[in-house]
Amino acid sequence: MYVVLGANGRAGGEVARALIAGGEAVRVVLRRKEQSEKWTDLGAEVAVASLEDAGAMAEALTGARAAFLLNPPTVSGDPYQRTEEIGAALADAARRAGLQKAVVLSSIGAQHASGTGVIATLNRFEALLDGVAPATAFLRSGYFVETWSEVAQPVLSQGILPTFIEPSQKIPMVSTIDVGRAAATVLCEEWTGKRIVELGGPEDWSAGNVASAFADVLRRPVT
Repeated sequence: MYVVLGANGRAGGEVARALIAGGEAVRVVLRRKEQSEKWTDLGAEVAVASLEDAGAMAEALTGARAAFLLNPPTVSGDPYQRTEEIGAALADAARRAGLQKAVVLSSIGAQHASGTGVIATLNRFEALLDGVAPATAFLRSGYFVETWSEVAQPVLSQGILPTFIEPSQKIPMVSTIDVGRAAATVLCEEWTGKRIVELGGPEDWSAGNVASAFADVLRRPVT
């Protein structure tokens, strides 16, 4: 049994689907029971728990061969405080459940404690979960390419690509489909100790490259 957190998000959902496609037994952890139908239809078991509830999470992790853990983006409030709460709860839950293998979603740049903006929360998240299981891997992912879909509307209507990324700054980017497949592979492999796995596409891209890609598809300028 593999436990997957964040199954209704981009990365967690791809991890769960990759494991199910590979014939593995999967338990997804969701915040609300009403979100469960699409997963039970795929053959997954569903546990309902909040990530910051160590007791409920320990129950959800019990019996797992391995688990995919993450710190979801903070919608409101202090992301650093939220990271502390979730990281501490997951570490406590994993130890209570006797988890033997953890694969933790992180980000390229998480090795730095400062100077990386909100990515610094993942530096702390890694510290909180370091050694949480005899086999612990941190998947340091590049920027999710699917995130660009969130700004598709102004691209389509105005030919403008809104972004905080410098137009010429190239950064690692990766599809969440590839993240899911990579996470599923690491979850199923036999290994012990600590691993750092960096995930990126075949080449780094800038926001300018993304704008050019949109322009090629739309056949009109995008800036």
